[in-house]
Amino acid sequence: MKRVDKRNYYLNIAEAVLERSTCLRRKYGAVIVNNDEIISTGYNGSPRGAVNCNEKGTCIREELKVPRGTKYELCAGVHAEQNALLSASRRETIGASLYLVGKDSSDGTYISNAEPCSLCKKLIINSGIESIYIRDNGEEYRVIRVQEWLDNEDTILFGY
Repeated sequence: MKRVDKRNYYLNIAEAVLERSTCLRRKYGAVIVNNDEIISTGYNGSPRGAVNCNEKGTCIREELKVPRGTKYELCAGVHAEQNALLSASRRETIGASLYLVGKDSSDGTYISNAEPCSLCKKLIINSGIESIYIRDNGEEYRVIRVQEWLDNEDTILFGY
């Protein structure tokens, strides 16, 4: 029996966390890890106390056919990264890693080339997180060093 490596172990946990998502469009799960200890988790969904989109049965972004990566202000949801950061203190996130997995809500396929939106990038930078591991499929993941965003400020503002 082969033992799963630590990166995939944490990505597997992020994948389990996304099952709590209430988004009708895409499900995301995030796990923040520092010194080999899970600090917090988060999934995307409506703010606490609000009616969830899966309960409403409608998604305004879907209705308006808003392309991926644009007009997040129309969305009722809070991103998985944001929720994970809200559950952690900056003291805990300095030098940490964030693990992120996204799946399409309709068919469960992995979101290829997923990455945090520009607002989440800014929050991640300010939190002191150093690395992000993003699952592209069941076998592969990418690593993003947060310093790369700072080295190219256009990626922070515009997402490219």
